Amino acid sequence: MANEYEIKKQICDIGKRIYDRNMVAANDGNISVKLNDHEFLCTPTGVSKGFMTPEYICKVDENGNCLQANGNFRPSSEIKMHMRVYKLRPDVGSVVHAHPTFATSFAIAGIPLTQPIMPEAVIALGCVPIAEYGTPSTNEIPDRLEKYLPYYDAVLLESHGALTWSTDLLAAYHKMESVEFYAELLYKARQLGGPKEFDNETIQKLYEIRRQMGLPGKHPADLCANLGGQCGGGCHSGEGKCSSDSSSNDIEKIVAEVTKKILAQMK
Repeated sequence: MANEYEIKKQICDIGKRIYDRNMVAANDGNISVKLNDHEFLCTPTGVSKGFMTPEYICKVDENGNCLQANGNFRPSSEIKMHMRVYKLRPDVGSVVHAHPTFATSFAIAGIPLTQPIMPEAVIALGCVPIAEYGTPSTNEIPDRLEKYLPYYDAVLLESHGALTWSTDLLAAYHKMESVEFYAELLYKARQLGGPKEFDNETIQKLYEIRRQMGLPGKHPADLCANLGGQCGGGCHSGEGKCSSDSSSNDIEKIVAEVTKKILAQMK
């Protein structure tokens, strides 16, 4: 396992990658890595992610309180949403927040990424809902994010950007790349007259491939498995809307069905 200094270097490398790929501007974005249940490394506030060095990186506890920071550096003001992910998803080892241009454009327009248009996106992400708008640096964002955490590994933040998480830093960053690539392809396909979407049978086959691959994290395929494939492709069902109130209602209905089935099996 890498030591703290090596992890700090990795955070700086990923910060430069998201900066060089135009996923952030100026001092935008933040990154965190879980060391253990009580210690986390994170990027500082007010610093460009493209020009960090290891001494910039701060350490916080599970409540976001600063444990260590050099000079005038202070932990990211958005650390609250990172901590909410770690609290509710013990399988997560890293969280990445950025403002990738295509994905953020969808977030600003209020359009979730729900159209099943390519195998890789369906397998890796399933779909990407929109967490309702919250004021940055407050508990509003983590509060709005919370209901999506048990079911997804990536969300758009309404009028704000994107948030991804996974088992480790590289995997969390790759999720962000996947979200942005999905958004870019969907945007361009719409300019060409609209994408051709997969039918539910194709979606279920792709979900089965994901299950056979044993990929970590949460995904709509998990819900479909618990429902015996009756979820209609998870967030791809119906009109494919999984933002705002419609998303909350859809999720609650699916979870209710899963719970009902599990309880029936226990009798």
